[in-house]
Amino acid sequence: MMDTNTSTTASPKRFLIACGGTGGHLFPGISIAQELNRRGHQVLLLVSEKKIDQRALEAHPDLESRQISMIGKPRTLSPAMVKFLLKFWKTYRSCKGLVRKFQADAVLGMGGFTSMPPIMAAKKLGKPTFIHESNAIPGKANKLTAKYCSAVFLGMDVCEAHFPNKTCHVVGTPVRDALREPVDRTAALASFGLSPDKRTMLVMGGSQGARGVNDAVCDALGDLDPAQVQMLHLTGAEDESRVRAAYGKTAFTHYVAAFCDRMAEALTVADLALCRSGASTMSELAHFGIPSILVPYPFAAENHQTFNAKPFDDGGAAVLCPQDSLDGPKLATLLREKFLVDESLRAMREKMHSFSSDDANIKICDIMEAQTA
Repeated sequence: MMDTNTSTTASPKRFLIACGGTGGHLFPGISIAQELNRRGHQVLLLVSEKKIDQRALEAHPDLESRQISMIGKPRTLSPAMVKFLLKFWKTYRSCKGLVRKFQADAVLGMGGFTSMPPIMAAKKLGKPTFIHESNAIPGKANKLTAKYCSAVFLGMDVCEAHFPNKTCHVVGTPVRDALREPVDRTAALASFGLSPDKRTMLVMGGSQGARGVNDAVCDALGDLDPAQVQMLHLTGAEDESRVRAAYGKTAFTHYVAAFCDRMAEALTVADLALCRSGASTMSELAHFGIPSILVPYPFAAENHQTFNAKPFDDGGAAVLCPQDSLDGPKLATLLREKFLVDESLRAMREKMHSFSSDDANIKICDIMEAQTA
């Protein structure tokens, strides 16, 4: 494997980064784009037509972006395959023109089928191509796209076995710049209406929320001490009113919202977390050193969120808890016996920090610069 601890001085280049469709693709792509811009390069982000992409990019008016039309691949024998292939061909042709017009020196894909047409187009035009796979088990889009790539960037070393004939670089998953800025913890707690004298548990289920996680927390409230722990609970849109009502019947200090646009503040105040185990979430938890109860999304492709969580569980930084075994009493017991104990929490925090890959964007940019010099 090539050494990624290199530092290069490169002349200005032009990079396309295909990173749309989910926050797990978009936010690491934004982090890499910001680092390339700092180095004097020009970057164009290729994103999907989903609202999540447009909403996230509103906070980054300095980044140039363009939407491309793409859909997920259906089953090979599905009637929907015809529509997929027609759209893919149209998007591929459009991307060839875009690579030429932008005069891209290289193309990086962050995963999903939004990445595949621009990668294939760049490969056809003789440009260096890269993908980043953040999960322990690669998605089907990246498995296909890797065939057209010069190198593969990996968030976890266990994923390397899935790309046996490719040059792989284990670099970690980039954390967006917005989460790297220092935050006044006291002011952040006050902004959420939370107390500095209690442990703060951050509960989040991803952009869509998580019914199973929300139910377990609501069921656990009767077995927990509101003088000991308080909640910052991001419910998703469907459960907000129901969860808010559950807290309203208790003495818990709490902040409940469907979503949060101030994740730097939320992660800064969190002493512990209850959440899914998407790759970007794991990278952010490690950056902030937040001991966690990880509840993998049970319908994730190839159960990859369980495999994402396992190294953290094995390393003593988190506890892996499948959703079908999570209920209120179990959650309350786990919190009381492990996560609300000072010594245990301190040890888990140090172990979580050890998983941090804060220089992932730097390593990726170093390698892309070296291969486009």
